[in-house]
Amino acid sequence: MLLVLLAIILAMGGVMFFNKAFTPEYGLDLAGGTTVTLQPVTPNGSPPTEESLNLAVGIIRNRVNGSGISDAEVAKSGDNIVISVPGAGQEEVVKLVGTTAELRFRQVMAVAAGSPPPPAQMPTQAPTPAPSASPTATGKQNSRAPKSEQTATPSPTGSPAGRALSSALTNPSPGATQAPSDKKPAKNASPSAEPSRSAAPSAQPTAPAMDPNDPMAGVDPNGIDPAVLKQFQELDCAKDNGQGAQDDPNKQFVGCSQDAGTKYVLDKAAVTGTSIDTATAGVDQTTGEWLVQLSFKGDGPTQWSKVTTTAFNSQPPRNQVAMVLDGVVISAPVIQEPITGGRAQISGSFTQVTADELASQLKFGALPLKFKKGSIEEVSSTLGADQLRGGLIAGAIGLGLVLVYSMLYYRGLGIVSVLSLMVASILTYQAVVILGAFAGFRLSLPHIIGLIVSIGITADSFIVYFERIRDEMKEGRRSLRTAVEVAWVRARRTILIADAVMFIAAVVLYFLAVGGVAGFAFAMGLTTLIDIAVVFMFTKPFVALLAKRKFFARGHKLSGLDAERMSLQTSVGSKPTPQEA
Repeated sequence: MLLVLLAIILAMGGVMFFNKAFTPEYGLDLAGGTTVTLQPVTPNGSPPTEESLNLAVGIIRNRVNGSGISDAEVAKSGDNIVISVPGAGQEEVVKLVGTTAELRFRQVMAVAAGSPPPPAQMPTQAPTPAPSASPTATGKQNSRAPKSEQTATPSPTGSPAGRALSSALTNPSPGATQAPSDKKPAKNASPSAEPSRSAAPSAQPTAPAMDPNDPMAGVDPNGIDPAVLKQFQELDCAKDNGQGAQDDPNKQFVGCSQDAGTKYVLDKAAVTGTSIDTATAGVDQTTGEWLVQLSFKGDGPTQWSKVTTTAFNSQPPRNQVAMVLDGVVISAPVIQEPITGGRAQISGSFTQVTADELASQLKFGALPLKFKKGSIEEVSSTLGADQLRGGLIAGAIGLGLVLVYSMLYYRGLGIVSVLSLMVASILTYQAVVILGAFAGFRLSLPHIIGLIVSIGITADSFIVYFERIRDEMKEGRRSLRTAVEVAWVRARRTILIADAVMFIAAVVLYFLAVGGVAGFAFAMGLTTLIDIAVVFMFTKPFVALLAKRKFFARGHKLSGLDAERMSLQTSVGSKPTPQEA
């Protein structure tokens, strides 16, 4: 067991070394951070309802502190919501909490360049056949089909339009890519005969000369509401890409890509964000790029299968399904085959941070209100530093008193207490650092209080075991080696029950409380688990090793196991046997 424990400590140390994480991440009170005040905006200007505010607080709290250990705080202040996030920049906080995260899946009805081309570009674009504007607006982008395929089911390499809206994330301009796009679809021709379908419409409109400035060139108006079509014609994404717009899922919608390079006419929402069950960030095993994986619940799988089937059987660009987040199209891949199973992927030029942010927003749901930024303030850690210093001093004093008491009362056995507390301290420090690096754990004053309290919990386990050993030896019938084993069988039950009660209390407190109280509960639960590991993997095996040493086996006066220390009352004719030859 000692070797296993050593291996665990070395492994955790290796993780810290390779990730260059040697110090804990500190919380708001110790490291400072950013405080943002969000002011709700309602359609009619009336005050928001208490229910909607409470729901918004819960969703934002989940976003910034989904695991409950990042020390972020979210609270209501009148009709406003105040968010305090440790160590984060202003832009990060606003981006994370101020986005409504309303996701819609809509079939693409029409595609065009996001804004009119500059006059200087007119002659260069005129020779390009206008009817192919819709397909070629995504020609170059679509050459990256494997990255935006919406599911693991479709083939990753077949379609010339595999990624209809990677422009939202990779920044190519539809107008600039029209010339080369005439060749790319032919080169990457899909076995699904998509080129043959797109060839038919392209031959018919080429007869009349079309105005390259006309955004309606090559757009099929069938099935599109005339009012929406007019809005599509007038929209200039360079002036307003619609970020933050709350689109009606029951109506057709005109939207822009994130880079404002492409605009779309989108059909009614086929699947909404409320149908999302889980959203996780991951890495595409083929390309190595970050993506967001979705799974649907309820009617979501059926709706998703229906819209992908419809898109698959449609002509370009209606064979694309767009994902609209907060009024902006973030991706619009071509559907290569109907997708069943209720799963989808959102991919693009994501980093780990942006993929995690999007997954968090989608997983915890959309905000019921739209918010605008009120005030943004940087929080100083000056007061927290003084409190940290005081907390560390208090912890050092408490630990010192425990060690002194152990050495005076248990003498030689006190060495076990000292070493056990040292091992527990090493494991706790490593756990805090690794959790900070991988799980967003931030050490705050409540956490430190929980860690200090745990000193007594850990010491209590040693005391229970030592006293059981003494009880066995006081009976005068057992040697030290035998007493160590018999006492362990009896003591471990008591230790496990005590730690189980403490852990259950910590879990209940963690889930029922928020903020600092939840942080205290987390620290207490963590150290309770470490206490069990230390007692089972270090304290008991180490005591068993000491029992083989003559200093302890023969009951030396300083061992803490001598007859006088045992307070053994020897009867006439009876003989104590705590010593071994």
